[in-house]
Amino acid sequence: MCQENVKVALMSAIAGIQDNPGQAKVVFRAHTAMVEDVRCIATARNFATMDVDEPPELGGSNTAPSLVELALVALGTCQEIMYAAYAAVMDVPLDSVQVKLRGYLDLQGLLGVDASELSGYQNVVETMESRCPALVTLVRSIVVEGKVTINGQRMETYDAAA
Repeated sequence: MCQENVKVALMSAIAGIQDNPGQAKVVFRAHTAMVEDVRCIATARNFATMDVDEPPELGGSNTAPSLVELALVALGTCQEIMYAAYAAVMDVPLDSVQVKLRGYLDLQGLLGVDASELSGYQNVVETMESRCPALVTLVRSIVVEGKVTINGQRMETYDAAA
């Protein structure tokens, strides 16, 4: 691992933000599309298209990780990145970091069997640091807005928090 590259990049970012706080506001984008059944594709920046699918028990063809598995991937890799970043800035030698996560779902909410059950992980077995953007994004209340178009006709804008 080359922590020096990480440290140089982060110290430069910190200095830039201190000189111009407006640089702290960044935008990340992704594009997703349904392909067939419950299989979707996703792209971010200029990277290769990524597949997202469900296991057969949830109507998928099991060709790719599910979205809830990708949420665990996001949490785990965010934790690893934060350890690497802080270790580099603090000059703490770091040889490796591994995170193992296990998420527990109750399908009653997802499948509408019990409306009182929330759809999503009930519990994730792992301790996350407060600086992990993936965790903070998932656990705090954020505004999610969207536009829906059905067969070419624009529907009303929705706010998922409402």
